[in-house]
Amino acid sequence: VQLQACGGGLVQPGGSLRLSCAASGSIVSINLMGWYRQAPGKQRELVAAITNGGRTTYADSVKGRFTISRDNAKNTVYLQVNNLKPEDTAVYYCSVLDGSTLYWGQGTLVTVSS
Repeated sequence: VQLQACGGGLVQPGGSLRLSCAASGSIVSINLMGWYRQAPGKQRELVAAITNGGRTTYADSVKGRFTISRDNAKNTVYLQVNNLKPEDTAVYYCSVLDGSTLYWGQGTLVTVSS
């Protein structure tokens, strides 16, 4: 399974972006899809996750600002990020749980700066 993430970029504080990540290849059955991020000098952390039934979970730091969604027909997960703050600057990674195997995307950089 390959994951292709895109949508990152440079944005001013208060701005928005939409990240997307498409899974392809020998997919068995994708259950959980999620986004993680890793800021410089910090550990990778969960940002948001969504089950194939649409149940979602968010890190406290992004609740009310980020929205995760998925298109099961396209095996794609999205992350709408609004009201971005400088502390949101990080490489954002998508991940999917296909069967019992966890796959990671290559990461997309989000930089929030004026």
